[in-house]
Amino acid sequence: MERNNRPLILITNDDGFRAKGIRELIKALKDLGELVVMAPDGPRSGMSSAITSLVPIKYKVEWEEPGVTVYSCTGTPVDCVKLAINEVLDREPDLLVSGINHGGNMAICVNYSGTMGAAAEGCIFGVPSLGVSLLDHRADADFTECCRLGRLTAEKILEKGLPHGTYLNLNVPTDIPVKGLRICRQADGRWVKEFKRSEDASGQTVFWLTGYFRNDDQHDDNDDKLLNEGYASLVPCKIDITDYAFMQELQTWNL
Repeated sequence: MERNNRPLILITNDDGFRAKGIRELIKALKDLGELVVMAPDGPRSGMSSAITSLVPIKYKVEWEEPGVTVYSCTGTPVDCVKLAINEVLDREPDLLVSGINHGGNMAICVNYSGTMGAAAEGCIFGVPSLGVSLLDHRADADFTECCRLGRLTAEKILEKGLPHGTYLNLNVPTDIPVKGLRICRQADGRWVKEFKRSEDASGQTVFWLTGYFRNDDQHDDNDDKLLNEGYASLVPCKIDITDYAFMQELQTWNL
């Protein structure tokens, strides 16, 4: 009974349950509540909000220790959230944390990210949700500052909650220590020169995803700019993507 009175924190990611980022996150949040981890059984980066509908998915226990249960799932990050909340947990989580992602999810990357897709899914279920990412793709990256800021933000969410339909996107640069945490906007930009052309062994043309991010944002408080300056960024995101400002103009079209 005492354990059930503690906050229930659901953890997931898109790098898989074996990734260093999620294991460091578990350590950072372990004393804040009961942790249930439901993460993919392998890498699922770039899945956004993809779901599995044509084949069945399954899960299994990977390990347990006091206050922590870790499951792996054959599906996507969003599948993990849906399965955990619908079938595994005996009560609604007080918090969902997705990450720590190996690589940044700032600017337009929030639309592609499996990490942020999982955070958005938690928000859809009404669970206060946070995505955490480190701008370092290395398997053995140093997550010290990311864990510190992720824990700080998680504590504040547990204390204050989040508005309905809002979730948070935390990105942390590799600078140690970071200059600070800035509340900011998502940068307005896009990826360009996204493919590298080459040939496979049979001489057929193939394409490798590559490119670089072009930041077209003129505002000083955009996440990409602040991250490049050595600050961590925290962006509030919304599930409702309706353009309310354009609704009145659209009415004049007489469609």
